[in-house]
Amino acid sequence: MTRPVAVCLAVSLAVSLGVIVLGGRAGAEDLPQRKPGLWEMKIARNGSGLPDLTMQHCTDAATDKDMNNVVSPMAKQICAKQVLQKTATGYAADSVCSMGGGTMTAHAEITGDFNSAYTVVTTSHTDVGPTNLRDLTTRIEAKWLGDCKPGQKAGDIVMPGGFKLNVKDAEKLKGLLPKGN
Repeated sequence: MTRPVAVCLAVSLAVSLGVIVLGGRAGAEDLPQRKPGLWEMKIARNGSGLPDLTMQHCTDAATDKDMNNVVSPMAKQICAKQVLQKTATGYAADSVCSMGGGTMTAHAEITGDFNSAYTVVTTSHTDVGPTNLRDLTTRIEAKWLGDCKPGQKAGDIVMPGGFKLNVKDAEKLKGLLPKGN
């Protein structure tokens, strides 16, 4: 796998999973736990020129909790602000994070029931990097498909082309992300 493809996959994974584990940050709210089983996530990024991405994630309660425990310390290191608040229609999340020598500001609206389907719409601005990736709107539509497939274990993510990784290996993904100057 080439470095640009690996970085794209790592960033897509971070965006799609990072919002899920935002619970427990500076706001007084936690996101509801997702129903255990196989979730399909369709990710579309407007304005980037990047293709849409569909992946499947096998999860259980322990894995979602573990993801929070892994992502939370990383986020605390790079994010000056992380706030999650309950709204009339779901949740709103705001963050300001330093990555790749710049700053990314993001706002996400999260709706759904976390038992059958949820949607995350994130608008973000980054002050460095390729122009087509500085201002993005990312839409994640997740739906519960049922039990995980035979041979899958909690944490397995199947990306396009059959690329498979387990979120328990998230620490290894840090090496794929661009370094700051």
